[in-house]
Amino acid sequence: MDPEFRAGGVLLNLYDDLNDDGQMGFPSWFDWPEVESQADVLVWWEHTVIPGLLQTESYASAFLGTAEAIAARLARQIILTRDSPPPATLVALLSESVLTHLVGSREIMREQLEHLGVMSELPNVTVQVVGNDDGVPAGTGGAFILATMRDRSEVAYLETTVRGITTDDENDLAGLARTLRTLGSKTLPANMSREVIRKVIESKWT
Repeated sequence: MDPEFRAGGVLLNLYDDLNDDGQMGFPSWFDWPEVESQADVLVWWEHTVIPGLLQTESYASAFLGTAEAIAARLARQIILTRDSPPPATLVALLSESVLTHLVGSREIMREQLEHLGVMSELPNVTVQVVGNDDGVPAGTGGAFILATMRDRSEVAYLETTVRGITTDDENDLAGLARTLRTLGSKTLPANMSREVIRKVIESKWT
């Protein structure tokens, strides 16, 4: 298509950008780790998988393609336990289906949910389960992360089928705020969420 549209290589470069692993195990378009590493607070909504900052190596290995990509994902997790600057605060909102969605094997899932429980005990990490008891699912537009920076500005990362989008557009942020309000109305407290995680481990992954 590039020569057909006389694009002078632009389309070829875009194709490479989407498919190349980029540097340090990240796709070249993935600029979120830089934002994430400087954030004060991260609110993360996931409806399919465990958030990357809380994944075990085995869990990540089940769907990441290369050892480099796995190492890059695990390296990002240092923001939760570093000494300087102070660790980021993470609020992870998880659809209940994330806990029961098989990734890899039963053993991997058990290890992952046990790790999730351990991480949820950290003073800067909150894990909360979002239920669907009323039959009206929330957050169906896709997974996202909302970062509050140290200057109190906000930046978001939105998952799409093709690639992720980093945005600070006011309309985007307003839409996410509305979604978070809806999710909040369906979210279990942290202690009840830990109990749900424990019960899923015992009933499904043991």
